[in-house]
Amino acid sequence: MSNTGFLQTFLPFLFMFWWAAALAQAQTQMSVAGLQAADALGRDLFVQSGSTGMVLVVVQGNQVFFRGYGETAPNSHQAPTQDSFLRLCSLTKIFTTDVLAKLVADKTVQLDDPLQRFAPPGVHVPQRNRPITLLDLATHTSGLPRELGSTPPQMAHFTFPGFRTRWRWLSNEHLRSTPGTAALYSNVAFDFLSDALQSAAHKQYAALLAQCTLNPLHMQQTTFFPNAGQCSRLLAGSHDERACSVTEATAGSSGLYSTAADMTIWLKYLLGSGGPLLPAQSEAAQAIYLAPSKLVRQRGLDHAGEPTGIGLGWIHILPVESPSHIVEKTGGGAGFETYIAINHFRRTAIFFAATDGPVDTHLNLFNAANKLLLAVAGLPPLPPPSPKLVRRRRRRPPHS
Repeated sequence: MSNTGFLQTFLPFLFMFWWAAALAQAQTQMSVAGLQAADALGRDLFVQSGSTGMVLVVVQGNQVFFRGYGETAPNSHQAPTQDSFLRLCSLTKIFTTDVLAKLVADKTVQLDDPLQRFAPPGVHVPQRNRPITLLDLATHTSGLPRELGSTPPQMAHFTFPGFRTRWRWLSNEHLRSTPGTAALYSNVAFDFLSDALQSAAHKQYAALLAQCTLNPLHMQQTTFFPNAGQCSRLLAGSHDERACSVTEATAGSSGLYSTAADMTIWLKYLLGSGGPLLPAQSEAAQAIYLAPSKLVRQRGLDHAGEPTGIGLGWIHILPVESPSHIVEKTGGGAGFETYIAINHFRRTAIFFAATDGPVDTHLNLFNAANKLLLAVAGLPPLPPPSPKLVRRRRRRPPHS
């Protein structure tokens, strides 16, 4: 074959190979630049927050950034690491809905199944015009209140209410609204959801979560049953006086512990960027199931921004067609604030966990984290919140 024939035959393939390599290099450079910006932005976020200690994970494509800021405890002079032990607080809810989505996919349950079907014998689940369904529980539209009641002061964090206490309470409860018509953030609803999944699968919920999610992802430090070594690594803030203990009582809503290393795996799973050895979460688990505009009211879903969609534990900000669209979940309590936010347009996701400091700076960490996410992704920030939303936030109760 002549040189001319060779070039005519193989030049298009050589060009395609060169273009693919150049594109991959450009994408890697963009990721590296974005992740380098994450360090400075993360440090600013930490300083403004007044936190004692903070961990930040950013995943962009197949690139990962981690940094620990501050101290593991006041005056420890040790920076948090990827193995520091964390309370996930309400990020626990998106693990519960991951299990829900998988049991729906294998037809163990359906989203329109009534909660009554999974209630203990003799327990009557209240109704208002129609029954509470699993979808209502997962979207905060069950009509149930935020909490059953205040945790008794002598009890450890996230150990109240237990299974018997909440089901005994439920029989005498009156729903705040017709299920599916109004959103009221509810922790107790997610504990009933995990109880229902446990009943449907005929398996202890903690074992079910391990089987469906934690074991396949090799998230070995994510648990409701911390051992002494894990508890010794638990980040501590300025006002956290209660023990590190078993939190199975609130397994559906808030009890999970984890580490930044495990949450890096979780972010890759949520983004679908873990490669052939790590599965991706199903689209159904992060989909929008309700539009807030169709509800008569919503309360407690706007900690990180004005919601445009309600998913299975997830909140969506901005329309899905916007490049700056965010899928997020907030958490807090027991001296922690926690957050996950995802931008699928640029395959970027963040996780942070921060412990409280001696002074409350009144910074909305979730809003600040959204700015960090979109800046790292090279996208425009979210528009400023409406005055109505700002007024609602000032009146909101502490979240968990």
